[in-house]
Amino acid sequence: MTVNHRSQSGTNLLQTALAKPYHYRRSGRYYLRLRPQGTVKGFFTLSLRTTDKATAMTISDDILSTLKAYHLDNPEASWDELRERLIEFAEYNLTMAHGDSSLVAYEMINDEHHLALRKASAKLPLSINQQRAVSKALEILEASQERMRGRSGKLVEIVKDLNGEPCGTPLALSLPLSVSALSGLTFKALSGLYMAERKDSIQDSTMRDVKSSCEAIGTILGDLDMKTHTREDMKNLRDKLLEDRKPSTVKKQLTRLSTVMDWAVNNGYLEKSFDKGLKPTKGADSSREALSQDQVKALMAHAKSLPVDAWQRWALSLGVITGTRIEELRQLTKADVKQVGSVWVIDINRNDGKTAKTKNALRVVPLTDGAYGFDLQAFLEFVRKADSRLFTLGAGQFSNVLNGALREVLTLNADRTQTFHSLRHSLAGALKAAEVPVGTAESILGHASGSISYDHYGAGSAVEVGRMAEALSRAFMAA
Repeated sequence: MTVNHRSQSGTNLLQTALAKPYHYRRSGRYYLRLRPQGTVKGFFTLSLRTTDKATAMTISDDILSTLKAYHLDNPEASWDELRERLIEFAEYNLTMAHGDSSLVAYEMINDEHHLALRKASAKLPLSINQQRAVSKALEILEASQERMRGRSGKLVEIVKDLNGEPCGTPLALSLPLSVSALSGLTFKALSGLYMAERKDSIQDSTMRDVKSSCEAIGTILGDLDMKTHTREDMKNLRDKLLEDRKPSTVKKQLTRLSTVMDWAVNNGYLEKSFDKGLKPTKGADSSREALSQDQVKALMAHAKSLPVDAWQRWALSLGVITGTRIEELRQLTKADVKQVGSVWVIDINRNDGKTAKTKNALRVVPLTDGAYGFDLQAFLEFVRKADSRLFTLGAGQFSNVLNGALREVLTLNADRTQTFHSLRHSLAGALKAAEVPVGTAESILGHASGSISYDHYGAGSAVEVGRMAEALSRAFMAA
């Protein structure tokens, strides 16, 4: 780590709002330069210790997120805000993939972060919550070093511990169960109660989404007493949300609102709610568009032109012929490619710490040999040679590479109406065009059928897999 003679120290920089970072290359090695907002004099230079641009950008992103991770420039930050950042940082360090070069670089970077945070704790006027966050961050960094040596147990326990703490505010968690004992009940407090009760039954990723939506709603509603709220209050909320958000985003936030309000009524916190029928209709549907069949064929032609040992070839191909979500695809392991009866499938599961969007996303999807030229035997050979994970990039890099390939090959517009996720829409359209029964299509795409029998007891059976394989073959033949 090098510091310009006119620059601030690293610890002072940690409590300073930063301008847009600047990257440069010198003697083949990448550097990151940071400076405080509002000044051109002082700057802070950090060697990224790599000559590889992709590795440098990944490391740079991590450094920047670390410098901002704990709200050290905000003494008013609540523990919930700090903990949320800590969870993101810990989960990222636990799940990211490393190459040999980045492994060495990150060990050094983590050492530097560790030293900087220790100095910050000793020298800066931090609040109790900030000191608590720094202490936990130091634990995460130490555990991250262990994880990079193949010992992830400590980091796993830290992630579990952080996620196990109640979400919400001290006010919310101290509220008595009797509504009559409450003089007023804000949405912030109400949503805190909801999250505290549901923390063990909702996936961590979903809970973070719930919390984000509730915070946005709570900020607008402020001190409004939800026990006496009106329909007009809810309409005003919707209009405020629409001022600076896409209708699709507001629709999602209002869905979270209804979930909390229904829970509050059912549990006696509110007598009634006025949140129904608020969702915007114009522009509220997903802006994602399906790829045309010509586009799908062009993408597969590109994939087939890549070497058989190139991971991009198989990631793109699987996206086309299975309609898997990009994160489902990224997490696939060698063990997830298997036979059910006579059919080769990929198994979307939560084994070995993998995540899934919903329980209905847990499924097997048949691999259709010959679909758009897909070579099953060549793919199985690729799998055979893999160590464990089929794709070793972190979530951000994986998504960027695949979406970048789509944009380049198909010359897509920059409005992101067509992305890798559009492949799911394309497959859904192909299944519909082939008149595949809705239940079978839902099984392939990982949507809920509304039937407990199908969703829980029929999933993954040889009969069901055979039915899905036949449906996919029919859809691809018609395409």
